[in-house]
Amino acid sequence: MAASYKKLFKLLIDREIEGKELSELAHISTATLAKMKKDGATVSSDVLVKICTALGCTMDDIVEIVPDNKRVVED
Repeated sequence: MAASYKKLFKLLIDREIEGKELSELAHISTATLAKMKKDGATVSSDVLVKICTALGCTMDDIVEIVPDNKRVVED
């Protein structure tokens, strides 16, 4: 399983918030946001909480868990 943050970046577009502004509001680095643009990137739950607090949203609003296509589940 991997995390996708596409929902976060769509939310930022919808609210007309730039990455630099979010990094200041959430007290996270712009490097962390850049890392999050890559699907499957791992960030701490502390970062996610800071983002949610700054945007007044829940983790469901910014993160989606997607299946790892490389893994095959066998019975």
